[in-house]
Amino acid sequence: MKKLQFPVRTLVLSMMAAGLPAQAATVLDGVTVVGQTPVHGVGVEASKVPARVQSVSGEAITDGQALNLAEHLRFNFSSVTVNDAVNNPYQPDVQYRGFTASPLLGLPQGLSVYVNGVRFNEPFGDTVNWDLLPEDSLDSVNLFSGSNPLFGQNTLGGALSLRLKNGFTHQENDIELAFGEDGFLKTQFQSGNNNGEFGYYVIGNYVEEDGWRDQSPSDVRQLLGVFSWRGDDSSLNLTAATNDNTLVGNGAVPFDLMDIEGRETIYTYPDRTETQLNFLALDGDHWVNDNVQLAGNVYYRKNTITTLNGDDSDYEECTILGEETLCEDGDPSEPVEFLGFDDDDTLEDIDPTLDPDDIDGTVNTSETKQESAGFALQSTFLNTLAGRENQLIAGVSYDYADISFQSDTEFAELRNDTPADDRGTEGVGLYDAESRVRLDTSVRHFGLYFSDTVTVNDALDLTFGARYNRTRIKMNDLIEDGAGSLDGSHTYDRINPMAGLTYSIRPDLALYASYSESSRAPTPAELSCADPADPCKLPNGFVSDPPLEQVVAKSFEAGLRGGSDIRWHAGLFHTTNHDDIIFQQAGGLPSEGYFTNVGKTRRIGAELELQAQLSSVRLSAGYTWMKATFETPFVSFSPNNPLGGNRQVSDGDRIPGLPEHIFKVAAQWQATNKLSVGTEVNYRGSQFFRGDEANENEKLDGYTLVNLRAKYQATQNIEVFGRVSNLFDKDYETFGVYGEADEVLSDAYPGFDDDRFVGPGAPRTVSAGVRMKF
Repeated sequence: MKKLQFPVRTLVLSMMAAGLPAQAATVLDGVTVVGQTPVHGVGVEASKVPARVQSVSGEAITDGQALNLAEHLRFNFSSVTVNDAVNNPYQPDVQYRGFTASPLLGLPQGLSVYVNGVRFNEPFGDTVNWDLLPEDSLDSVNLFSGSNPLFGQNTLGGALSLRLKNGFTHQENDIELAFGEDGFLKTQFQSGNNNGEFGYYVIGNYVEEDGWRDQSPSDVRQLLGVFSWRGDDSSLNLTAATNDNTLVGNGAVPFDLMDIEGRETIYTYPDRTETQLNFLALDGDHWVNDNVQLAGNVYYRKNTITTLNGDDSDYEECTILGEETLCEDGDPSEPVEFLGFDDDDTLEDIDPTLDPDDIDGTVNTSETKQESAGFALQSTFLNTLAGRENQLIAGVSYDYADISFQSDTEFAELRNDTPADDRGTEGVGLYDAESRVRLDTSVRHFGLYFSDTVTVNDALDLTFGARYNRTRIKMNDLIEDGAGSLDGSHTYDRINPMAGLTYSIRPDLALYASYSESSRAPTPAELSCADPADPCKLPNGFVSDPPLEQVVAKSFEAGLRGGSDIRWHAGLFHTTNHDDIIFQQAGGLPSEGYFTNVGKTRRIGAELELQAQLSSVRLSAGYTWMKATFETPFVSFSPNNPLGGNRQVSDGDRIPGLPEHIFKVAAQWQATNKLSVGTEVNYRGSQFFRGDEANENEKLDGYTLVNLRAKYQATQNIEVFGRVSNLFDKDYETFGVYGEADEVLSDAYPGFDDDRFVGPGAPRTVSAGVRMKF
């Protein structure tokens, strides 16, 4: 192949010659190259991207000793925060600039996630399961800011692009053993190599822990392999991954209950999620000639998610024609219909030995089978436009998913009579007929996009592009037909534009500015739970589906970046969501409610960042000020708000769960040739409780966390490491929501009336391990 005209072309060829993947975020000859699209392809110099891009290498992730990727993002990426609503380390709500990627169906999802160019958001709810991939399998992570339409559906606030290791980027074998408090145990192996043409990489990871809270064990089993081929002008990677994970996170707890029983206490249990992923993908690229590259991927993905939640009950004792039974909220006009029995059969008819007053809990179960496949194909053209360097990208993508969802509610006895009871639930073998859901859904996403970057002169680069999205969702209720069923067919489409520029004021100082739009079609989970007259319980009881509008995000951002030995960035961002979708709480449980469009919401902010290498110390710091607000007045149902329900939300009221101030510092000191020590300091400001959309009550306090880690190279092939999280054992809460606690706790604690549910943060925990290379 001839020597290419553009610097980025030369970089691509150099990376291929060195065995490096051209599609990864890579620093070569002092130039960082990132992909402009999920497929990556040729990539572009990061300095020409008119937005903020944060990157980290796999080596840095390993050195950070975080338990998973979400934890690393939390402590090391600017403008990223975490809410521990579930309270399992593998199930956090990750937020970037006020937009969320979470495994929870009840949250508005606003970040897209890609793995080797393959979309990794779940098709049923756009959710993200952080437990599916081993953290150490990652070769690079790029976090792109803004509503970049090139990343497709759901990129309202940003996109996370993950690249996996392969036999050309990881050429060693190692075994890792680690242990820690609360029964933490990790065993991992990884191996990779190549012969210049063919390469392999494989990693297996097993983690078990009892959890620091009561009744909260987890088991994580992950296996991934990448088999690669490299030619003179082409490359291929075949990726296969599977996992079998059981995660228990017993969720939020009443604030005052922690004062009585300790911070490790739980409200009710169990709350178990099991994920089983099978993933197969082929990605590659080929240079057609000196100026044209083809790149793309094709994939198959199947993920089965099962849940079991022990909860309080909305059903109470009542009398129908002189016989005892259960009714919704004890209302005789709404008696329970027991599955498998006649509609008018009472509990006394079915089993006279059961006392309805003792049946004060439920066991909610669900199974979501998501089978998806798709492809993406793009061409990159490196030519000149009016005599100026120009990179044109054009691509197409198609994703489809067939989803089978089913859920049931079993009546249960809740052990909550005395303080000594564990508040666990035990099913009685009877099920609520009206809560039973059997739903088949198909989702089709089609995208057509282009992007063009033209170098006007040595200082100015212009980028513009657009993407056309079309989504079709069909839902088939397997229990009911016609009015009141979940049947529905919905189509959404839109063209989303983007444009931006970068201007080099001098070699060590540059300006960037951009405008972009992106959209998110309502998910099947949202469409199936959108009736305010008949709220549902997530992730279980869905109801008929009034149509929802798609969300459209419009973003402006601008900033300055510069430096060489000391690099810095200062930026402003402004994103407005139109027809934003939120989950309106509408019952005693935080997960009971419905999805609705609420008009406009806005997130504006400023970011300051600094990175420096000072002799043997590597330092980074970041500060974010953010104001996230509702911009359209509406009435928040908020049934558990201390001031009463139906609160009037005004334009300018803050969105709950999002802090105004975020500050982070990270440092790594190479104390000797063998010993390195690192620390992380993270401050997160106060936030309003969910359910206080009108901002009328006290906030949840902010907090500061300090972590400490160390690594010692005992021999050339043996490394010992350790980490202390929450070094000063700070008591803190990451999340707050209003709920109804008195019905569960009033017998054990008469007069208990605290409805502030919080997600308590983990106490000080210590872990250590050894990594052996061979």
